[in-house]
Amino acid sequence: MSEHAIAWTVNGHRRHDRVEARTSLADHLRLEAGCTGVHLGCEHGACGACTVLVDGRAVRACLMLAVQADGADVTTVEGLAAPDGTFHPAQDAMREAHGLQCGFCTPGVLMTFAALTAGEEPADEATMIAAMSGHVCRCTGYQGIRRAARALAEGRYGGGAERISGDGATGPAAGKGQAA
Repeated sequence: MSEHAIAWTVNGHRRHDRVEARTSLADHLRLEAGCTGVHLGCEHGACGACTVLVDGRAVRACLMLAVQADGADVTTVEGLAAPDGTFHPAQDAMREAHGLQCGFCTPGVLMTFAALTAGEEPADEATMIAAMSGHVCRCTGYQGIRRAARALAEGRYGGGAERISGDGATGPAAGKGQAA
């Protein structure tokens, strides 16, 4: 087997690893870096469960070799929240919009939303929804995920007093007594 040295950053921590040339980024993140939030669903790049950020761009970790991450800054769902534990806006939006059920697709969806909301102008709702075509939710939580995408596009991030309801209303009482 051919092993290669890589130096990279994972969730803000500098790492120096040796990896076999054939090892996927997803497998290396899970098995060697302990990032078990990187889920493997299809291992063909179709389900989106393994989505991570590589230098700020959402990529399918099952389709990328670990050796290709040499010199890269990789963020997984474990590194999405702030060091003090404050949720990322994508995490707040998914939580407030009930955009998760079993949680298998959630890390990949969160990483896609994080990539789309990075920068000065977050993506619009249509772009956020279109990006979801690359994710498969096995328990059909799509309506909650769509509400989270809408909230992120509109700058409503959940948390605090701001709530997201199924009818698009916000505020402390939004969604109370209503089916979401």
